[in-house]
Amino acid sequence: MDARVRWDRANWLVWAQLGLIVLLLLPGEPLWSATWITALAAVLIVAGLALVGAGFAVLGRDLVVWVAPKPDAPLRTGGIYRLTRNPIYLGLMIAAGGWVLWRARIELVVVWLLLCVVLVIKAHVEQHRLLDAFGDDYRAYADRTPLMLFARGIR
Repeated sequence: MDARVRWDRANWLVWAQLGLIVLLLLPGEPLWSATWITALAAVLIVAGLALVGAGFAVLGRDLVVWVAPKPDAPLRTGGIYRLTRNPIYLGLMIAAGGWVLWRARIELVVVWLLLCVVLVIKAHVEQHRLLDAFGDDYRAYADRTPLMLFARGIR
């Protein structure tokens, strides 16, 4: 792995993301339960994981967890990346939201909100690394494709 990628100061976001995902596994009795909540949670989890899987499939061997792209990897704008620049982060938010809804714990809602904040910050940092790597090609892609669901362009 390229030392510039591994030692990027913003990679603390990767560790924060991982820690928050682990915290989502906190045990405890649910505060509410209903069949419709379980069904909605299952739909969210499956939809989120489908987005994550679609993002993985497009990136293939060029997938990295760090905020900077893999050196020499091409800019991916096809498949699910036509709809959002961050399908993996968006999918993680949706799936984790379903998990939190199903587990029904107040502390997990807080962890999920923190995870969403970390993933949005990570997406914003990452877009600048991608802009550095791909220049005008990434800027044109960002102008036509939302960062998550909204917000086209570079901010």
